Amino acid sequence: MVMHKRIVIKIGSNVLSRSNGTLDVTRISALVDQIAELHRAGHEIVIVSSGAVASGRSFLAVQGELDSVEQRQLFSAVGQARLINRYFELFHDQNIYVGQVLTTKDNFRTPELYRNQQHCMEVMIDNKVIPIVNENDTVSLTELMFTDNDELSGLIANMMHADLLVILSNVDGVFDGDVSNPASKVIPVVKPDDDLSDYIRNEKSAFGRGGMLTKSSVARQVAAEGIAVIIANGKRDDVLLHIIDGGNTIPYTLFLPQKS
Repeated sequence: MVMHKRIVIKIGSNVLSRSNGTLDVTRISALVDQIAELHRAGHEIVIVSSGAVASGRSFLAVQGELDSVEQRQLFSAVGQARLINRYFELFHDQNIYVGQVLTTKDNFRTPELYRNQQHCMEVMIDNKVIPIVNENDTVSLTELMFTDNDELSGLIANMMHADLLVILSNVDGVFDGDVSNPASKVIPVVKPDDDLSDYIRNEKSAFGRGGMLTKSSVARQVAAEGIAVIIANGKRDDVLLHIIDGGNTIPYTLFLPQKS
């Protein structure tokens, strides 16, 4: 088994939400249990979590007409507080502390802001605190927004010099055909020079902004920097433990890192 010391785990909105858009507390709790086990085993974990906007949308009744930016700001402001509180309580039950890191694109464009965020997260990790990162949707307008949290997770993986990026979605990985076709199978390994253009369609997820095209693009970029990337189904039981144990008991797609 390869020891991945530092792991960035991106959890998508469709993993954290039920079909009606409400938070799936049972799924969040199961993922926290797995992450806590990895943390206790000596892995350094950074979480990039979606779900704030979906959380706020399912919880808050909107009064009057709001445009898309106003909705995003309102839902995320309420939903982010609700989501981070849920994480805090669940990890606290495991005697683990978490800290919130809200970011925008400016933090990756400005060297001083970049170093400040990197240093903050390093201090958290050194003190056994798990950073939970999300885009600051309350202040991010169109020109300041990340494409989605897949893009953000890739930037965080590079910033923190991770050994592994795990992108959890509601599908098992990259398929060699239409996902709805029972004959289609998950591609287990993608090498740096493999062409996936025949397999990936540009479709968005139900509650998030990204799709498999974005995920595979991010995975390739991160793998090119020497970081292994896995796309897996976050709704599968014990998915993270199966991945880190190095077994093949569940399907997922591994993007092999580019060798230096």
